[in-house]
Amino acid sequence: MNHFHLPRTVTYCLCLAAPMLAFAPLAPAQTSSAAQVLVTAPINQSKMVTLSGNTRHEATAANDRGKVSDDLQLDHMLLQLKRPADRQAALTSAIEDLYRPGSSSFHHWLTATELGEKYGPNPSDIAAVTKWLESNGFQVNGVSASGISIDFSGTAAQVNTAFHANLHNLSVRGETHLANMQDPQIPAALAGVVTGITSLNNFRPRPANKGISSARIDSASKAVVARTAVAKAAAAASPDLTVSADEQLVVPDDLHTIYNFNPVYKNNITGKNQTIVVIEDTNVYSLKDWAVFRDTFGLSKYTKATFTQTHPGSSCKNPGVNGDDGEAILDAEYASAAAPNADIVLASCANTETTFGGLIAFQALIDKPLPPPIISISYGECEAGLGAAGNASFNFAYEQAASEGVSVFVSSGDEGAASCDADQPTAQFGIAVSGFASTPYNVAVGGTDFGDTYAGTNSQYWKKNDNATFGSAKSYIPEIPWNDSCASTLITNTVGFNVPFGANGFCNSAEGEAFFLTTASGSGGPSGCAYGNTSPLDGTPAVSGTCKGYPKPNYQTGAFGNPTDKVRDLPDVSLFAANGVWGHYYVFCYSDPTPNAGGAPCVGDPANWSGAGGTSFASPIVAGIQALVNQSTGTVQGNPNYVYYALAAQEFGGSGNNSCNSTLGNGTDASCTFYDITQGDMDVNCLGTFNCYTPSGTNGVLSVKTNAYQKAYNSNAGWDFATGIGTLNVNNLVNNWNKAFQ
Repeated sequence: MNHFHLPRTVTYCLCLAAPMLAFAPLAPAQTSSAAQVLVTAPINQSKMVTLSGNTRHEATAANDRGKVSDDLQLDHMLLQLKRPADRQAALTSAIEDLYRPGSSSFHHWLTATELGEKYGPNPSDIAAVTKWLESNGFQVNGVSASGISIDFSGTAAQVNTAFHANLHNLSVRGETHLANMQDPQIPAALAGVVTGITSLNNFRPRPANKGISSARIDSASKAVVARTAVAKAAAAASPDLTVSADEQLVVPDDLHTIYNFNPVYKNNITGKNQTIVVIEDTNVYSLKDWAVFRDTFGLSKYTKATFTQTHPGSSCKNPGVNGDDGEAILDAEYASAAAPNADIVLASCANTETTFGGLIAFQALIDKPLPPPIISISYGECEAGLGAAGNASFNFAYEQAASEGVSVFVSSGDEGAASCDADQPTAQFGIAVSGFASTPYNVAVGGTDFGDTYAGTNSQYWKKNDNATFGSAKSYIPEIPWNDSCASTLITNTVGFNVPFGANGFCNSAEGEAFFLTTASGSGGPSGCAYGNTSPLDGTPAVSGTCKGYPKPNYQTGAFGNPTDKVRDLPDVSLFAANGVWGHYYVFCYSDPTPNAGGAPCVGDPANWSGAGGTSFASPIVAGIQALVNQSTGTVQGNPNYVYYALAAQEFGGSGNNSCNSTLGNGTDASCTFYDITQGDMDVNCLGTFNCYTPSGTNGVLSVKTNAYQKAYNSNAGWDFATGIGTLNVNNLVNNWNKAFQ
């Protein structure tokens, strides 16, 4: 009997009076046929096996600053378990049935407890692992409701003794870190049930947002203009302006026009009785910022929407306000911009010494009897940085969410196909994607820019801000991949260069090096692809051109434009995410006055407010769109990729659909669900030998081949690594949703 085939149209409550525990005190009971026992030999600490692929590349002698203190307390570490092979296969099949129209299990969602009972490890195996941890002096805090992870705490000395991890202090790029200097080990008797420790380092995942670009392309002259100069010139001409008159900043009203939200709202589909959870590792600076944002941009007319913060589960500590609070407020504001009647819940936990607080919060939420219907995550770390155990932890967590009917949206990242080089001026570690976004069980949301400045058609698509909500977009606008890098062929050609690479290419010019040496761009790529490097998932040598990532999910197989690489590819869909290089970026209310925080008073003309870009905006917006879908259909939908790709197959067929080509702008067919981005790329500049094409000069460009120019990656008809399926016509997506099941 399944207890969760319910519409879940009532408002989801994250009540604080009686919080559910993130971890049950005991292993889950087994009511179905018992799982295979995997721990069958005595646990002998002298017979160990190595958990490969779990040491960060920064753990080198050059960065080593000596052992950490033996008494350093490491709280809430997560030991990731694994299911017996037959149970994992059964769960994989069961999830496919949950999403297959006509199946007797279609949308009959599971609970965390049912996952543990039907698909979890044998309780005796969990007990054996727990006993071994306790025998090494660790405190076992609990077992997840699904039986797939164990929360434990202890000292660095205990970790070093039990796991042979060799924890040291590191100095990397001027920052102090701790990390294991070698892959951890476990007793051979436990190898069948233990995947590894989620993390043994404090390299934190990064929020996927980017401040306003330092320069932009002038729409009239096509010249590179430093933004500080633009601001000064604009202020001299018109004291009430702080940006150039030909820049068009994006506010909620613009989103509603460009992506066709308004007909949905007119049909009273506004997110009413829906809840969107944004996952953070911080609180916001001020809850009032959300209210000011809604008041200023005309969203407060949709009454009864609330914004609350919670810290779910017994393993969760209140993080307070830290340097990620800008990410937190923009997530909350732009989820609300898309679904203005939905309740927004910020779920945050403090980072522990080694565990990302957002993962603690996420696990606590999906272990609840009634998990939230929609979750957005705007953080990321490349697969290699997460390591084998870290990747497994996110995969298992999202798998659980998908089985429970939870829709999970994750920013694909802001560094092109170089996700191991986030926030760096150049790529050095080759092609990689975010392990937060690369599982088969989440929607990876990529980023675009508007192509009107490139095409010279600003006036065709924008008007003066002449309404109370500061909207200025006239219609849908042609889109290109978001890319600030000198490796962008559109930027390169616009400013007068033939190619981005080589001694005479744009990336080695004075202008290119001054303003466009950056990895800032929308992210995509194949999971676990190495192209001659080592596999990000297990650290073993890979054959050139092969991938060792997640197998390609059924929903993505055969999608027009998607390569036959046999692995999960990112992103799935995209939305505007640019930070101003072509004159467009998001405005949001973030009033934190802390030096270097980037906040600004939310008063007067919003052009004076905080501005930024990044796929961290796109993810909560698409999550908000899902709230509209859920309200329209009257039920939760789980992983939306099954519907996205089915609708894309109907639109693109086997050869594409020219009438939905984004370059047509307001001439695209009114029936298109997806706008197909076919112009531009998300290639970035690079140094070194990993996937870096450098025929001459200092700076190369990221390429699938190091001896030839093969951009990583270009846009094309249908699905592509730059933008996935494309961007969304919200009204058509909502109206066509159920057609995917026909």
